[in-house]
Amino acid sequence: MTPDEWPPLRFERFIANVRSVSQQNPQPTGHYARTNDPQEPTSQAGSAQPDVGSRLNAPAPSTGVPDVSPSFQRDHAAADGSGHQPEEQPRVDLLEEGDVVDREPTEQHGTAELGSESDSGDSSEFPSADLVYGRIPITDVSPVVEGGRFPATAIPGEDIRVSATVFREGHDSLGASAVLYDPQGHEVQRVTMTPGAPGTDRFHAVLRPLAEGHWSFAVEGWSDLYDTWLHAAEIKIGVGQDVELMFKEGQLLFEAASKESSRSAAEAQAFEDAAARMVDTGLPVEARLAAGTSAEIKAYVSERPLRDLLTSSQRFPIEVEREAAGRGAWYEFFPRSEGATWDAEAGRWISGNFTTAVEALDRAAAMGFDVAYLPPIHPIGRNHRKGPNNSLEAGPQDPGSPWAIGSAEGGHDTIHPDLGTFEDFDKFVAHAHELGMEVALDLALQASPDHPWVAEHPQWFTTRADGSIAYAENPPKKYQDIYPLNFDNDPQGLAREVLRVVELWISHGVDIFRVDNPHTKPLWFWEWLIARVREEHPNTVFLAEAFTRPAMMQGLAKAGFQQSYSYFTWRNTKEEIEEYLEEVSHETSSAYRPNFFVNTPDILTEYLQFGGPAAFKVRAALASTASPLWGVYAGYELFEHVARPGAEEYMDNEKFELRPRDFQGAVDRGESLAPYITRLNEIRRDHPALGDLQNLTVQSTTDSAIVAYSKTKTVERDGHEVKDTVIVVINTDTHATREATVWLDLDSLDLGDHDFNEDGSFWVDDLISGASWKWGTHNYVRLDPYIEPAHILNIRRNVK
Repeated sequence: MTPDEWPPLRFERFIANVRSVSQQNPQPTGHYARTNDPQEPTSQAGSAQPDVGSRLNAPAPSTGVPDVSPSFQRDHAAADGSGHQPEEQPRVDLLEEGDVVDREPTEQHGTAELGSESDSGDSSEFPSADLVYGRIPITDVSPVVEGGRFPATAIPGEDIRVSATVFREGHDSLGASAVLYDPQGHEVQRVTMTPGAPGTDRFHAVLRPLAEGHWSFAVEGWSDLYDTWLHAAEIKIGVGQDVELMFKEGQLLFEAASKESSRSAAEAQAFEDAAARMVDTGLPVEARLAAGTSAEIKAYVSERPLRDLLTSSQRFPIEVEREAAGRGAWYEFFPRSEGATWDAEAGRWISGNFTTAVEALDRAAAMGFDVAYLPPIHPIGRNHRKGPNNSLEAGPQDPGSPWAIGSAEGGHDTIHPDLGTFEDFDKFVAHAHELGMEVALDLALQASPDHPWVAEHPQWFTTRADGSIAYAENPPKKYQDIYPLNFDNDPQGLAREVLRVVELWISHGVDIFRVDNPHTKPLWFWEWLIARVREEHPNTVFLAEAFTRPAMMQGLAKAGFQQSYSYFTWRNTKEEIEEYLEEVSHETSSAYRPNFFVNTPDILTEYLQFGGPAAFKVRAALASTASPLWGVYAGYELFEHVARPGAEEYMDNEKFELRPRDFQGAVDRGESLAPYITRLNEIRRDHPALGDLQNLTVQSTTDSAIVAYSKTKTVERDGHEVKDTVIVVINTDTHATREATVWLDLDSLDLGDHDFNEDGSFWVDDLISGASWKWGTHNYVRLDPYIEPAHILNIRRNVK
């Protein structure tokens, strides 16, 4: 059986599910062709459906054929082919802005087909169903991944930024809506979109799915009848042109609005009154116009616009995964170093184990971490074992690299004897769960020369011309102790073995896997594996340890990896940081979720090597506030910064030797960053704005080393809406005090009248130092890295 004959890959069934529950308009057979579902409304790509009827025509008699101009329709007529409409037309019941309901979407009413048999004798559809453009063109919808072949991703409660280009011919006004559908296909949220930059025809909105599952969304475009009438009426009536015609059109518009089924009795009465006053010539012209432009009428129209020529995009998929897929703080440590002891008689270190490593779980939990990540815990090969600092010669007591997996004791399905048994591991995982943490296990798909796979399945490796098995290389680096896997010789056998290994560890309480070098394996394999695993174990989360080209990193995300290591580690200057934050929060956020690890056993950047203690604060503050996902490798809190000469790696690298540390002693001496990290994680938990990725706005500063950005989110607490805004200002120069003016885009902060003081300022509270200041559009800051290199500010709301 070839891979093509295997069960469907990651999203084939997902997309089929979205289509099966979708009750939207069938799409054209152009770039976004879809198969018509007989249960769906029958309007086609060019369909345009009014909420209130044509702007210029009175409602048609229920037994007649209405005029199709200018609001022409292409809904199918009565089943008997007479061209007559049913007596009652189903209407769209609009939700209020941001409402969440649970109901089936309703079909939208229409009129007779243009070009029906009664008109011309030609039964062919006009316009044809294979057109790409609808009556109101809708293009460049986002977030859409490869035209909908893969879903955009989200987590429950996350705000999803929806954008689209919506435009039309002529000068009449138009509007757009973003509509969210739950996994059953029910419409649960409808939001009127906000126009973007003038002249771009871009519209934007925010949708928020509240639970896990296969969701979808669509964008609707429509002719804005009220705004079109208002614009023309104010101009023409103001100069005395077509006065009575404008009022007549207003009457018809308001009468039609009063009959919408979604209107309350009060709204219907308000529209009826406005319609009557439109044509009451006994009133002054100003009073008649004021009846149609009152604050009450405008509020009703804003809540439920008066729409015509309603056109919908296709539905696009969104996969909403559990919170750990997109939010979390990771702490990495080597169990063998935790609790390791020195045997003076033998002259060597004795490995720690899962029993002694429980203290590391307690330490991580106390700092507020959610995930304890363990490097490989399997037997380590002897053949070509590396010594200290990656030396080619290992002594008899050197433990070797955990990533050189496999020995006579076993491979990926075995625990290193020094660490304990499966029973010990199960107790370790259970303790993590008691602390509210999860255990992430390294999935390193490679083998030492001693791995059982090498003898039992040599076809799973690459054989070179001389008959030897190829070891891993990343010139000039060589890893003679590691054999990479080859997925082309026996893809089915190797894939099944990896699936077995993953399911084994899931059975022992591991739901999160940090995958080593996934970019060295084919994407089809990850798409297949992750789909198969999550089909049976939907809580499983995969993190890609991929520092490689953007196309591959984003490809891994599309194939199913919920999160990934990122380039953040090497973005250190103001320009680099600002550019990267814009990229990950707005350009690639539809599928790619970056985990901002500040260091790894392999990576000790020059910034940390030479930046002093302030550098560790700066990077931790940036990582923990800019991304909902961040990670720390043990030793960071001890300011470990000594690198192997000429390398970006730690001296006495823990990959190749045991490295016990006195964490508590450092805290007691005041030489630990643990209290600062703990505070950062507390801030993350207390402020929901920091739990989203797409809500980041880079703010302007006047200094070349000071970075500023903000995050805002509205949440519900105790039945009330609460706005949470965090502003972060950081001095990236760890050796000099910097001063700057921070210029804030106040619109991005979502401030209300009650948030301002009488002098027009607003209060901000520093969540690190406890200080408070009055801020406004421009604000002076002075950041001394030797005292505190960062402000993490929260806007104090409702000060009046």
